[in-house]
Amino acid sequence: MVVGRARGGLAEAAADYEARIGKLAKFEVVVVKDEPLGRGTAGEIRQREGDRIAAATEGWTVVAFDRNGEQITSEGLAELVGALEERPPQKTAFVVGGAEGIDPRILEASQHQLAFGRATLPHQLARVVAVEQLYRALTIRRGLPYHR
Repeated sequence: MVVGRARGGLAEAAADYEARIGKLAKFEVVVVKDEPLGRGTAGEIRQREGDRIAAATEGWTVVAFDRNGEQITSEGLAELVGALEERPPQKTAFVVGGAEGIDPRILEASQHQLAFGRATLPHQLARVVAVEQLYRALTIRRGLPYHR
């Protein structure tokens, strides 16, 4: 689940990895509307986007990508993906927030908060990193040659 639509080269990169993931696992990208910057404080924007994320993920397992989350390796993500795949069927949302980040309510309600480092990334770049790492995790799980 992502906030806002990707554009340009980042949209192409995200679409490439999303298509690759779709060949290995049931996968769908859910886009929730982003709030225009300048229409309220950062907290108000996160809250409105958070309301949309919460409505779309009710009853789901939520894994939030946030720079303050647990730093995880590709192998660690593969282990988590494996654990999620092996449990009874339940929808899982991997959430990338908008330009102002993820609403604290979503972070608190998430079952996992993961970080690919402490650097702040533009949210559309974070989306590309997230889907690349999910694809890498799936190839690790399936013993495919992508991961080196």
